[in-house]
Amino acid sequence: MGYLLKETSTSELLQAVRDVYNGESSLHPAIARKLIRELNRSTSLPPVDEPLTEREVEVLTLVARGWSNQDIADHLIISERTVRTHVSNILSKLHLANRTQAALYALKQGLTSLDETDDR
Repeated sequence: MGYLLKETSTSELLQAVRDVYNGESSLHPAIARKLIRELNRSTSLPPVDEPLTEREVEVLTLVARGWSNQDIADHLIISERTVRTHVSNILSKLHLANRTQAALYALKQGLTSLDETDDR
């Protein structure tokens, strides 16, 4: 629910922890600007030739919430290797380079939001 830079002061860190504990998000202004630019950026990606499977959508949603492969595997009762395969297929199908781009894609598509609770 938050993202801070390494050079964040102690008082900013404590405030961010309090905010997140109280259900708020906490983003450093530079990160918030970057996120907004990414969300507003028009995409020139080609259309997806092969749609995501239902399981891939599940995995993508959890990736967007910041879950690790192991957390996803435990939640979906599958192996971590299977999760890695799903993530790889997602990135390939959507023509994305990494998990961050996949998370932004999920947010843009409304598969999840920054307000979703973490129900691990």
